[in-house]
Amino acid sequence: MVQAMITPRRVVVLSLAVCWTVSVSPGQAQEAEKAFYAGKTVRMIVGSGTGGGYDIFSRLIAPYLAKTLGTTVIVENQPGAGGLIALNRLYVAPPDGLQISLSNGTSAAFAQLTGDQAARFDLAKFTYLATVGAPPGLWLVGPDSPIREVEQAINARMKWRWASSGATSGLGIGAAFTCEALKLDCHVVQGYKGSADAGLAVTRGEMDALYVPESSANNFVKAKQNWALATISRTKSRFFPDRPTIFEAAKMDSDQTWVMDFLANVEKLGRILIAPPAMPPARLAFLQEAVKQTLTIRSSSPTARRPSGSSNISIPSARTRMQLRPSPASRLNRKRACGKFWRAGNNAARVWIDRGAPREKAIARSS
Repeated sequence: MVQAMITPRRVVVLSLAVCWTVSVSPGQAQEAEKAFYAGKTVRMIVGSGTGGGYDIFSRLIAPYLAKTLGTTVIVENQPGAGGLIALNRLYVAPPDGLQISLSNGTSAAFAQLTGDQAARFDLAKFTYLATVGAPPGLWLVGPDSPIREVEQAINARMKWRWASSGATSGLGIGAAFTCEALKLDCHVVQGYKGSADAGLAVTRGEMDALYVPESSANNFVKAKQNWALATISRTKSRFFPDRPTIFEAAKMDSDQTWVMDFLANVEKLGRILIAPPAMPPARLAFLQEAVKQTLTIRSSSPTARRPSGSSNISIPSARTRMQLRPSPASRLNRKRACGKFWRAGNNAARVWIDRGAPREKAIARSS
């Protein structure tokens, strides 16, 4: 059973409708904005702890953005509630262009859609700067786990303990959907600062599994910290071409397949670079252009590094508006899948989300 708050009468997917028009005086306005950033510090907020995927991406982007803006860019970690604390703070921050954040668009969308009380923002009102990749997620287990294939995981008939940083965090969402689709008996435990912290918990045997983006999974597996079971996507991970997708590894009926497809599609929201709402148009245009130059930089230095997954970067060519709208698939399946999945009492899987319970005191429950 998955505990969450969502209206079962409709399923919505978050889509980005791109339609940005900017009217900026090319000369004086640009010089004025450049002068504004001179000598100032831009804070790049990360809603998780150090060492995770979003932290690494932000630290790779920061020096290039600093050079483009002609200012100082520092990365500031604000972990808590699966990234919601950082988003809440950013939402009410001054829209002066001195605070931005690389955030998980999927988890932010789910927090709002499921009515998570910890989410005190409207995702549609954030200032959208770019999408910095939309990598698929992977299901990881510990390096010494006897489970090496998805079929073994399904047949194990065990209580799966998944490490998560929040009920609607990327880690938590991936775990809940995987457990629901595969009819696993699971306990999703909150309290971890981010993917790095959660990955180590699985390495130590404190937890059994975790769900992370492919870039983080690649780092963890390369360090022999975790083992990859499958990619939760229709296509294989570029980092793990020898590992199957969940659709190849598991036999699923139409309802199960729909749940996994739903997760894979919403994950396409990806890593979004955002700023507080209501930024002045001239400042927004200048910052978006700086971000575009930063993320498409081609350095002559062979040692220059760009974020893994940057081939998926999307730069807004128009004023971006985020909107919630029902898709044809969601309308067709809302009673069959959404109501079944989110409604308390579903016994296809028992995924319990401990809201706010310290992980060391979490107790596995069963219905």
